[in-house]
Amino acid sequence: MSDTEKVALIDVEEAAGLDIQGILKILPHRYPFLLIDRVTEITRTKRIVAIKNVSVNEPYFVGHFPAGPIMPGVLVVEAMAQAGGVLLLIEFPDREHKLLLFTGIERAKFRRPVIPGDQLRIEVDVLVWRGNAGRMLGKAYLGEKVACEAVITCRLLDRRGVKSQAGSNSELGAGKS
Repeated sequence: MSDTEKVALIDVEEAAGLDIQGILKILPHRYPFLLIDRVTEITRTKRIVAIKNVSVNEPYFVGHFPAGPIMPGVLVVEAMAQAGGVLLLIEFPDREHKLLLFTGIERAKFRRPVIPGDQLRIEVDVLVWRGNAGRMLGKAYLGEKVACEAVITCRLLDRRGVKSQAGSNSELGAGKS
């Protein structure tokens, strides 16, 4: 087993208790766009449960909406995508050279507003993963009630070639409604 494989294996074994520092080692996202705070459960290549603590200090609350702040639904979906990203990226020892792009949202439903002080429990289950593309079902809960759910599609790219690969909008599903 190479040193890279050992590092990847250690990360996977510790993933069920990942705090923010561990998440930062896996995802390329940074403040203010890192939208998960902790991983509490993981089943390799199948399922992840993550936590997002929603603070009144989140930058989007300044304009959405000052008199009654609500977390934008699209950011709840992004948090689900990031949780799925942790689940899938831990499988790649060379993940620093990978980028998992969010390529689609299907059947999104927003059932409850998410406000400052809430804690989102984000559950993501892999529906299909085929090497470099996948579909996941994400659900965000407030307590035991579903706040948001969606099917998310994604694609894994090599970061070293992102500019050339991302140039083809049809290839990534960009521009589709």
